[in-house]
Amino acid sequence: MLVPILLFIVGLVLLIKGGDWFVDGATGLAHRFHVPEILIGATVVSIGTTLPEVMVSATSAVSGHGEIAYGNAIGSVICNAALIAAITIAVRPGKVDPKSLRVPVLFFFVAAALYAGVAYTTGYFSRPIGIVLLAMFVAYMVCNVLAMKNAPAPEEDEDEPEKEMSFAKEIGLLILGAALIAVGANLLVDNGTLIAQALGVPESVIALTFVALGTSLPELVTAITSLAKGHGSLSLGNVIGANVFNLVLVSGMSITVSPFSIPQNSTIMGINSSLVMDLPVMFAVMLLLTMPALLKGGRLSRWQGVLLLCIYAAFCAVQFAM
Repeated sequence: MLVPILLFIVGLVLLIKGGDWFVDGATGLAHRFHVPEILIGATVVSIGTTLPEVMVSATSAVSGHGEIAYGNAIGSVICNAALIAAITIAVRPGKVDPKSLRVPVLFFFVAAALYAGVAYTTGYFSRPIGIVLLAMFVAYMVCNVLAMKNAPAPEEDEDEPEKEMSFAKEIGLLILGAALIAVGANLLVDNGTLIAQALGVPESVIALTFVALGTSLPELVTAITSLAKGHGSLSLGNVIGANVFNLVLVSGMSITVSPFSIPQNSTIMGINSSLVMDLPVMFAVMLLLTMPALLKGGRLSRWQGVLLLCIYAAFCAVQFAM
């Protein structure tokens, strides 16, 4: 038992240091190219922090564990919105640019509607569905690149001139930080999953909780580091962008590689629990996270963060109680 504990600590150290470098590199790039941090968070940072989900889900799909890929995608969306974004908002509520939110939010709900439509009808995610989701990923990246080109330059703080890093150093910090985050997250996921299996927890529950939380650790580390450095917009953009990637890239790749049906491990009132709870909770937490910001001029309130954290705690409790 000593080895897993040591590996867990090593993974935690790698995550913390990787998150520190990753945020420094990302914010440096945002300032260099005069792009709003929320857009950098929704694209560049999201790609880096979603790498663990891509690796876990693709590996699970190839090895015939489609329920892990399915549960990881939905569980990560719920975890990102109701835990990571919730912590960000509860600790430091603030304001974001609603225009920068529109494209990621639109793509998320279109992808989520497609995902739910398949789940509630056939229940089988075929290869063509995977290809459609991957095409949406390409379209999403194109839209964000165009948005970056047209984005107004962020306001400079004249009172506190920042020491500018070289472009090579910014890229180096971004890549090295992402690598450390991915390795650290992998160590935590592996050990957390082993502990859960030893406790007799079902595979689908492991995917929705332990694996989803583990693969969302990069987003969590990035959120905490961004808050500590005063870059809350980067954190929120990362969470929303990562949730889009979870559905269009992570799920799209998994489904294309190895089509699967939704897991049938547990039921609520005779209906698949994923249809009764997992998908509705996914929609609910994303609506609660994004709609107030879009409708109130980008304002985020502490009550949103607290309510989202309560929903996540209840969701996890029900998962383990079933």
